[in-house]
Amino acid sequence: MRKIILIVAVLFIIIVSLVFILRERTLDPDNLKTLADKYQRKEKSAADHSKFPELNRKFNSPQEVTETCISCHNERHKEIMQSNHWNWEREEYVEGRGIIHIGKKNAINNFCIGTEGNEKSCAKCHIGFGATDKMQGYSDSTNIDCMVCHDNSETYVKGSEMGGYPDPSVNLTLVAQKVGSPKRTNCGVCHFFGGGGNNVKHGDLEMSMFEPTKEVDVHMAIDGANLQCQACHETKNHMMKGRVYSLSSMNRNRSECEQCHTSTPHEKNILNEHTLKVACQTCHIPVYAKVNSTKTEWDWSTAGKLKDGEPYEEDDSLGNHTYLSIKGSFKWGRNLVPEYQWFNGNASHYLLGDIVNDTSKPLVLNTLHGSYSDPESKIIPVKVHRSIQPFDPVNKMLIQPKLVSDKSGQGALWVDFDWQRAAEVGMKDVNLPYSGKLSFIRTEMNWPVNHMVSAKDKSVQCVECHTKNNSRLAGLTDFYMPGRDANSFVEFVGKASIILTLVGVSAHGLIRILISRKKGKK
Repeated sequence: MRKIILIVAVLFIIIVSLVFILRERTLDPDNLKTLADKYQRKEKSAADHSKFPELNRKFNSPQEVTETCISCHNERHKEIMQSNHWNWEREEYVEGRGIIHIGKKNAINNFCIGTEGNEKSCAKCHIGFGATDKMQGYSDSTNIDCMVCHDNSETYVKGSEMGGYPDPSVNLTLVAQKVGSPKRTNCGVCHFFGGGGNNVKHGDLEMSMFEPTKEVDVHMAIDGANLQCQACHETKNHMMKGRVYSLSSMNRNRSECEQCHTSTPHEKNILNEHTLKVACQTCHIPVYAKVNSTKTEWDWSTAGKLKDGEPYEEDDSLGNHTYLSIKGSFKWGRNLVPEYQWFNGNASHYLLGDIVNDTSKPLVLNTLHGSYSDPESKIIPVKVHRSIQPFDPVNKMLIQPKLVSDKSGQGALWVDFDWQRAAEVGMKDVNLPYSGKLSFIRTEMNWPVNHMVSAKDKSVQCVECHTKNNSRLAGLTDFYMPGRDANSFVEFVGKASIILTLVGVSAHGLIRILISRKKGKK
């Protein structure tokens, strides 16, 4: 009997010790009111630009506006020209490649595929003017577009396929006199419309985020904290915190929830312990694309069809394009449950000219690295966009097609609707070979979901993951999860512990009863 009691005691000590080893230090919850007061306090500009005589004039070009900005805000243009927003690339260390430059100039995506050769259209979301093929002209500081980020009149808009120039209808004088700190409208005009339309790419960044309610996003809610983007994406010298892993590769300069909420924000210790391996977003963003649909699949192989010699489109009941002659077929989704992956902040990317040897499975264009055994990894929510895009089966590389042109006959798919010619011209533009053979392969892209944070009472519930049936984390199989998984050894130890505990308690009670009776007889 003593041996049984000793075994039970040892098991109890081991279990308690493990709990305390794994348990993080418990802190009091953040004072949310203090945080809200801090970020809701709006700093009013000390300068009224409408009173500056330099701005009370007619501007004949947007470059004249920039020259005027630089005349006062001297040296700022040098900061901007070192930024990722300007260069569309950054220096990164990529495992297997070493130190390289990576960005929109050489990374392939599975939406509009790539910028090379299509700069005049893509530059609608560049912070400069006058983009031409190969981004010529972007060594001139007067081509910096100060207005696109600092316009507070909400009248500034860039023209379509104009190389980043503003639409001719824009009143440059009005905009120049109404500049200030960036607002969600400034950031969103590009980031909410990536991929050619509202919420096409990210799934968690779209028009509803201009003025969201608490049901959409608790941080940016106009009836809540009403935060601007730079509350999280802190900026110093025009360098912004935050990474978009369609292009980024390294675990640095990330914008994270812990900046405000710390790693132990919960009153219950068991929830704080989850933050060791589970990112905040995993529980607090149960669904994305809450208001408007996001694109989930894109089939380029069907592009180019015409009706009566003219391009056409087809829409679903919500107004989403399901077919466009210039782009192909699409599928959309709304109120989507994310997929989940391990992520340590590092990623690998398919770059222009990379060889693809295995086409039997989808090519992942941005692989997110991580695993349960990696101490830096956490489970994050992800939107996975799936596509079928052009591929050269002889040279074994993805094709960057020519998409945009001012006129017909130059090989642009969106004008001439000729896949062969678009592939030939596009690959020539990026100085890569084209065999003349055109096929299509399946690809995937991972888009971490970080926005559209729900109120805490709408967060993911324990049983949604810790269940054998339809667990949210069913796809992550490299670790044991209580309630979801069955492990014979763990089950045996658990049952044995319960049985031994019952036996020990019963034996202890029985012994005390027997001893008590024995003493009573005396």
